[in-house]
Amino acid sequence: MNTNELLKGTLLVAGQDILGTQQAIHAINPATNETLAPAYLGGTKANVEQAAGAAWQAFDQYRALSVEQRAAFLECIADEILALGDALVERAVLESGLPKARIEGERGRTMGQLKLFANVVRLGKATDARIDPAMPDRAPLPRADLRFQKIPLGPVAVFGASNFPLAFSVAGGDTASALAAGCPVIVKAHSAHPGTSELVGRAITAAVKKCGLPAGVFSLLYGSGREIGSALVAHPAIKAVGFTGSRSGGMALMSIAANRPEPIPVYAEMSSINPVFVMPEKLQVDAQAVAKGFVGSLTMGAGQFCTSPGLVVLLKGDAAETFKATVTSEVQALGTQTMLTPGIYQAYCDGVAKLNGNSAAVLLAKGQQSDQPNQCCPHVFATSAKTFLADASMEDEVFGSTSLLIECDTLDEYKAVAEHLEGQLTATVQMLEADVEAVRGLLPTLERKVGRILCNGYPTGVEVCYSMVHGGPFPATSDSRSTSVGSAAIERFLRPVCYQDFPSALIPAAIQDKNPLNIPQLVDGKLV
Repeated sequence: MNTNELLKGTLLVAGQDILGTQQAIHAINPATNETLAPAYLGGTKANVEQAAGAAWQAFDQYRALSVEQRAAFLECIADEILALGDALVERAVLESGLPKARIEGERGRTMGQLKLFANVVRLGKATDARIDPAMPDRAPLPRADLRFQKIPLGPVAVFGASNFPLAFSVAGGDTASALAAGCPVIVKAHSAHPGTSELVGRAITAAVKKCGLPAGVFSLLYGSGREIGSALVAHPAIKAVGFTGSRSGGMALMSIAANRPEPIPVYAEMSSINPVFVMPEKLQVDAQAVAKGFVGSLTMGAGQFCTSPGLVVLLKGDAAETFKATVTSEVQALGTQTMLTPGIYQAYCDGVAKLNGNSAAVLLAKGQQSDQPNQCCPHVFATSAKTFLADASMEDEVFGSTSLLIECDTLDEYKAVAEHLEGQLTATVQMLEADVEAVRGLLPTLERKVGRILCNGYPTGVEVCYSMVHGGPFPATSDSRSTSVGSAAIERFLRPVCYQDFPSALIPAAIQDKNPLNIPQLVDGKLV
């Protein structure tokens, strides 16, 4: 079956196809500016009410599933996504301008996330089961029987991301972790890839049906503007929000959530420039190699990654000149790449123009131009640490293949730059053994500023695994205690409940003495 036969252009509300009635959304092929069929008519507040009501009705039944049932459901979604075959890959390529290999890799990552969380569910660690048995004879006061577990928050609203049409969208990390926690999910599809969203939404809907789950476990909504998203976050049935996008978008959702009669958490990933600190000894020995690696990371995927290295800090001198010369040579040889949407391309051009218009930012190099639509031409600028510290606008993120090199007169300026920065997803140190003491002095600042610190690597490339942190202090994310990638992402959608002196017949399975789920339990302070 070809892609056009699979796409209907409808909302998916609790298993039902519903044709929208509001302004139409059309996907655009950014490589050609061609408008793609079908049209996706936007939903209404009534559709939000229907989806949220169904999610709330499904919640208690869904969260009561056994560990195996929930894990099997996540694996079934992965299977259904794979079963879409080439149709999914072809549509995602058309809607994003990304190469086929990138989309195939992202499909694998999406399936891998679902399977990771299936394993997290089976392990039972997220339940965080704790038992403190009664001590009736303890003096001077007895202790009650106390039992603790984490339960799901409730229905979650997820906003699809523009830069990852699969891995951070309809069945991406936010959806996978929320479903793993036991929360129904309502996704607001990103307008840049509605067809891709529909295909994946149908895969989840099929998995819901195959696993015999209540239909309200999943819904997919479309809508231009902010009406649908705002109504979704404001709805009383929604208990948490997952968002990846701009700072302005994230802040708007946070404001809505905070001003509800019942405020709810918004886990928003928003803005990061991911500084790379090239330590002096490393710069002396490996200036060319580090420069080439930096350019490769910067230009990967047209720089449309939230971990793209937008800032490089290095010590002024001959080695820095070698670094700059290598960057210039590498960048000038590069062609352009298609950006995800016309809007993202325009924002990129505006960011580059702003740096070009700043007399303190020297254009070091730019790539070759193209007359094709929405083409990202890489740029690298340079300035001094003193100038950077005095001009807050230089810290603004430019989403795409543009970076700013900062030359420092002393190592103390490395730390001053680090202290000056806002919260970041990542920071990188390029170092040798001889740089250990210098890095030791920088590390406490980086620990306070970022969620992931890399040594002798580059920030692009986020591994989906148990140890990954994809988060950081504001504005990298809205809550520095959380991550949107890795097994710990499930914790965003759980909350603790304590059961005191409950009769054995009513104690939840996870915290029963017999431990029927065979999961880790902390019993009287000892892990069993």
